[in-house]
Amino acid sequence: MSILKRGLKGAPVKRLQERLGIDADGDFGPGTEKAVRQFQQENGLAVDGIAGPDTFTAMGLNELVLLRVGSRGAAVKSLQKDLGIDADGIFGQGTKKAVMEFQKENGLQVDGMAGPNTLSKLGSFADTFTADTIQKAELRSDEEHFDSEPLPELKGSNPVEGSADAAPEKSLWGKVKGWFS
Repeated sequence: MSILKRGLKGAPVKRLQERLGIDADGDFGPGTEKAVRQFQQENGLAVDGIAGPDTFTAMGLNELVLLRVGSRGAAVKSLQKDLGIDADGIFGQGTKKAVMEFQKENGLQVDGMAGPNTLSKLGSFADTFTADTIQKAELRSDEEHFDSEPLPELKGSNPVEGSADAAPEKSLWGKVKGWFS
């Protein structure tokens, strides 16, 4: 799933750190993990030190939500209901296929991942994923330098062959999307 955890670097991490009120260097280290755990505990979330869709939503960082194969939870269940498929809350290959069909039908980038652009077109998410959220999902000028950061080792992931150029050029998750097939 598209999560932020220890060892990752980049613009999404910097945004998370800014919201947590800690040093925003874009490097998810032990201090960031501790701050995420504290936020999760204070807000009744599962305390694991990993920032995913539930944590992003609770923080008001909807521009960081990216549902993909492996994602689980209430957001996935809502996505599945909106797509008219079995809503088990687990984003598997069937959900990916349904997302790709939806994206194709709606003139969106067909990548099988549900980020702000895709979610904004679905009923359950329309009020949360607004034009403002989509605009916030664009890289800011102070975040562009993260493009030169090396990719982390991601155990259990299948990197996309080629580059991350398939994602929008200025997307906050652009490079991250390229890590997954």
